[in-house]
Amino acid sequence: MTLIFCRKYKKNLEALERAPFPGVKGEDILQNISRQAWQEWLEHQTRLINEKHLQLFDSKAQKFLSEQRERFFNNEQFEAAEGFVPAANNPTL
Repeated sequence: MTLIFCRKYKKNLEALERAPFPGVKGEDILQNISRQAWQEWLEHQTRLINEKHLQLFDSKAQKFLSEQRERFFNNEQFEAAEGFVPAANNPTL
């Protein structure tokens, strides 16, 4: 297990095994984003795609998700899925 200093959580956490996609952004994520933060992003991204009915081949959707990903990892305000209620906060689950 390799540890990296995670930009999102500001502490050493388990690293990804490989870059999630090619290029500079993929390498940045590999070197600065933990496995935990990446997994949380993937879950959030899925909610955004589903709720907003994003088409991944659309360049506007790709740009939106890229911007939201950076905000998420930099602990800036990012778009939330409006209908999502975490299980801990949802008394019906």
